[in-house]
Amino acid sequence: MNTNEFDSRLKEAAGEAEEILRRFLPEETGLQRELFEAMNYSLTAGGKRLRPILMRETYRMCGGTDEYVIGCFMAAIEMIHTYSLVHDDLPAMDNDQYRRGRETTWYVYGDAMGILAGDGLLNYAFETALKAAKCPGGECGSFFDASAGEGKAAAGNCPDGGKPAGEHSDSEALSRMMRIWRALSVLAGKAGAGGMIGGQTVDILAEGGKPEEMTEEKLLFIHRYKTAALIQAAMMVGAILAGASEEQVADIEKCAADIGIAFQIQDDILDVVGDSRELGKPVGSDAQNHKQTYVTLKGMEQSKADVEKLSLEATAILDGFPGEHTFLKQLILTLIHRSK
Repeated sequence: MNTNEFDSRLKEAAGEAEEILRRFLPEETGLQRELFEAMNYSLTAGGKRLRPILMRETYRMCGGTDEYVIGCFMAAIEMIHTYSLVHDDLPAMDNDQYRRGRETTWYVYGDAMGILAGDGLLNYAFETALKAAKCPGGECGSFFDASAGEGKAAAGNCPDGGKPAGEHSDSEALSRMMRIWRALSVLAGKAGAGGMIGGQTVDILAEGGKPEEMTEEKLLFIHRYKTAALIQAAMMVGAILAGASEEQVADIEKCAADIGIAFQIQDDILDVVGDSRELGKPVGSDAQNHKQTYVTLKGMEQSKADVEKLSLEATAILDGFPGEHTFLKQLILTLIHRSK
């Protein structure tokens, strides 16, 4: 796939992810209308939509075909990612007034509403993911509808592989629900205290310490959990919903961890050698703030070598999957070896 073809495919995939997300935006009604407005303001602030794209491409690579189910989870992970940004921008955290060229949520709606908007997005993400257990429009209702009768799923037009509802056995319905349950479990775990929030916590605690107190172990913990955890969630959920084996899901987890860590190391490299015009932000801020990074710990050459090593490991894992993944592989390499 040449550069023009890749860029066109990426633009198309981002547009599709955006369209899916907008289908699930909460309606701005009721006495809590301002909360919904703040949530939607945050969700429609733009972005590359990389996590939903990674999720769907992994899903398709593993043989998934149910676009409704994967769409619910694509929207959910973008809501979780967005909530984390809303909270990151708060005065008590990074105190940022602008993100992606426009005013941040708390700066527009106040810091109290900014907190609530983030809380709302996190909860609404799981409400959205749970919609995967129902057919679009609710024609079928839950796949465990007791009124469906013995041996069959609920009636209606369900999206599961394009089969008319009523032709699904109980075992098929149970298998589908188990995949959704496993996907929800991974999503919750990777987003929580044992995942992204845990990484953010260690990062915040490290801010008040001395640079020499930042060890390689602690820095890799931050990279693995603060950044890589949601990438793992995206790709693992895609694999699980497609029916991948436990061994395959474990491979995807390792692949995504490599991607996330390599991404952050590359970020540290660009802060030293990047072009501020390409990056859209000044370089050298880590050094000015006396911040310990992977480059300061390991040196530039070792950092570059480790990015290359992690990149090769990640793509080698992908190449072990029989499904089509040309675009996914190129997307991952582009993310890791970016110059901005």
